[in-house]
Amino acid sequence: MNPIKTLCTQSNGEAAVLQGNIAFAVGCVRSGIHAVDGYPGTPSTEVIDKGLSCVQDMITVGWSVSEAASVSMAYGHSLAGKDCVSTMKIPGLFQAADPFSSSAFFTEDRGALVYYIASDFTPSSTQHLVDPRPFIKSCFIPILEPRNHQEMHEAAETTANLSREYKTPVVILASGTLCHSEGLIRLSEIKKREPVEIKVPLKTFNTLPVLARANYDRVVTERHPALVAMAESTPLNKWEKGSGRVGVITYGASEMMVREVRQSMGEDIDVLSLGFTFPLPMKLISEFYDSITGDVIVVEDGYRYLQEELEREGFPVKGKKTADTLTEWTPAQVAELLGYSLQSAYSSDVMPLSRPPMICAGCPYRLFGETVRLMKKKGKIEACFGDIGCNTLLYFMDALDTNVAMGASEANRAGYVLANPDKASKCISLLGDGTECHSGMDATRNTLFRQIPGVKVILDNNWTAMTGGQPGPTSPVNLAGQENSFDLQASLKAHGAKVATVDGYDRKAIRKALTSALADAENGTFTVLVVTGVCIRKVPKSAYGTRLTVDANTCKRCGICQICPGIQADAEGLPFFNNLCSGCVNQPAACSQMCPVQAISVAGPSERKETAARVERPEAPEEITMPKAGSYELPERIAVAIRGIGGQGNLFFGKALTQLAFLAGYGDTNVIKGETHGMAQMGGPVISTFSCGRVVSPILMPGTADCLVSMEMSEVLRPGFVDMLRPGGTVLLADTQVLPHGAKEDQYPSQETIIAALEGYNVIVIDVLKAALELGDPTGRIANVVMMGALSRRPPFDGFPVELWHQALKKVSPKAAIWTANHAAFNAGRKLL
Repeated sequence: MNPIKTLCTQSNGEAAVLQGNIAFAVGCVRSGIHAVDGYPGTPSTEVIDKGLSCVQDMITVGWSVSEAASVSMAYGHSLAGKDCVSTMKIPGLFQAADPFSSSAFFTEDRGALVYYIASDFTPSSTQHLVDPRPFIKSCFIPILEPRNHQEMHEAAETTANLSREYKTPVVILASGTLCHSEGLIRLSEIKKREPVEIKVPLKTFNTLPVLARANYDRVVTERHPALVAMAESTPLNKWEKGSGRVGVITYGASEMMVREVRQSMGEDIDVLSLGFTFPLPMKLISEFYDSITGDVIVVEDGYRYLQEELEREGFPVKGKKTADTLTEWTPAQVAELLGYSLQSAYSSDVMPLSRPPMICAGCPYRLFGETVRLMKKKGKIEACFGDIGCNTLLYFMDALDTNVAMGASEANRAGYVLANPDKASKCISLLGDGTECHSGMDATRNTLFRQIPGVKVILDNNWTAMTGGQPGPTSPVNLAGQENSFDLQASLKAHGAKVATVDGYDRKAIRKALTSALADAENGTFTVLVVTGVCIRKVPKSAYGTRLTVDANTCKRCGICQICPGIQADAEGLPFFNNLCSGCVNQPAACSQMCPVQAISVAGPSERKETAARVERPEAPEEITMPKAGSYELPERIAVAIRGIGGQGNLFFGKALTQLAFLAGYGDTNVIKGETHGMAQMGGPVISTFSCGRVVSPILMPGTADCLVSMEMSEVLRPGFVDMLRPGGTVLLADTQVLPHGAKEDQYPSQETIIAALEGYNVIVIDVLKAALELGDPTGRIANVVMMGALSRRPPFDGFPVELWHQALKKVSPKAAIWTANHAAFNAGRKLL
């Protein structure tokens, strides 16, 4: 039985440490929700991708081609009497705004209609910071904002019941902080929901103007007042009373930050935490306001939604100023708002290098990006109108300029060309295959309809890659494993487009096809150029066996091959391949095609012999004898923060620690983990935090971490990281230096400089990558587990019996081959200290 199905079938009340998205997904199944539909969008994707896709025999689930399609699908489910959830991120809400708003005003019995909308107010992987609450309010749709992982787990049942009772859609506005952090929950009761009997003809659900007027009037005069009464009386509103001197009104994930400060600082403040942000319980708020003798402070994410609502009602409150750019609170910022000064004594002039996210080593987009970059440099292309997805990262290769919204690139280009007709052959539009199927095809039709010449490029890697490789219309199969019948190129041709296809791993063919298409644009032709190549995350593992070599005698040390994070140059300029190199997954290597003297080739048998030599690892135990409860002491609180770059296994590190804490007995208090998701995972800076015991927030207060771990040496210098460490704490520093693409080696701070910047702390440098390579892992992927073994030797983590560490690792990755590798890596790390 897979882990998700186990969670969906376990007895209620059992404890588990789950990511917020997974907690919600499991809650959908356990509460009897009939269907979940969605479109991938960080930070909502895991609800379906890592959760419900694993239990398709228990719930109807699928990916739609867009958020608008998903919302309409969910609405259709509700008309059949079934309860359905539609998942998306905030920009997806606006893409789906028409069906979302138009379907909001029906008041007849039907199945529950719930929207799970994930916010990203950092942002980590979102193109804007627009607060959606005013728009949702204008649709008279209630908004539930979960405050912790337990409420995420229970949100599906809460909102589905509300939707049925009040005959309204309901929004769950889930903070990205909760979606992607992990926390302790108790599994809800397993229930079955009978479909709703539809008692009126379907023609009742119509938006003809005369019907729309009547529906709107009923919502405003009947449904909305009933929802206001519900919001006033719901037990989801929580008033924690203090001295009455200072009051805080908060909601959603911001409540965790407030509670962390209240608990850590011993602050005797009154807190009113709201379950719903629409409708607002103004009578309860008025009562709270009148009970406070001093300031009433609003702590909220987004812009100033609640603050401005209260000010309009005549409640002078403190919060964010009109020009305040803060959109997400940390505990430290809340403490500062309450008058505390948490300035760290740490300061350093040494800074890490900028590390923008990059497309993967071996990505089929890379040679196209290089071709465009060089053509821009030579003036053959003046502008590239980009889109949302992996293609966005070509910006950091200087191969893409603009980027606005899903599917907008071609219409942006067409408008630009209409305004500048002589630019038709000097600019291109660019997007991925998933985005073309999402909304980009509308622009294709528009260009054909308007007869605007030019070049549109579709980078077709068969999957929705940026969000983790979900299936779309161009994938071999859909989520249910059914073979896809949609043919992108045939569809484009049927629209009337001239279509050219080129292999993404053929540099010369790409240059020739793009040059030809631009020449045709000069003569008034519109061409769609489809660049093909499967996302390297979706190719078979056997494709990663290729090893490349450089002929030192032939190489001119010109640096032209340095186009990928998998290739570097030594002090003399001679290229070498690091552990990130994928060998372009058995395709013609991009770097070798760049080389003007053909100095790069596939390694021959003798050159590969050492790499291919198998390292015999000790056999990992199938059963682990667990220590008796009470045979070891549990500190009241433990915290660690881990930094690295995307792809180094930070997320796995944190998952193993949460399992360790759960096994150790912290399930009786709290276990929580925070992490970075989104574009930063594509080789950019990432951070994970872990804490257990007397803790509330996934974001650590300054000076509270027992240990810092940095999987890349210079990443320890990222602003705010060292501030988390308690005075005299330990820093475990990997002796791993990854030079950002395009940076010079002499720009990277030296090891001596980095260690000097950490004066006053216990700094331990560990070569975890070398240990991983010695264990026969050519990619170095188990270096994070080596570091975990080292961490297990340092206080307070050395208080956990080694058997608990082993069991935690095995629970996270139980497959025999992975468990054997992780067991060996962990034990190797313990030996390093």
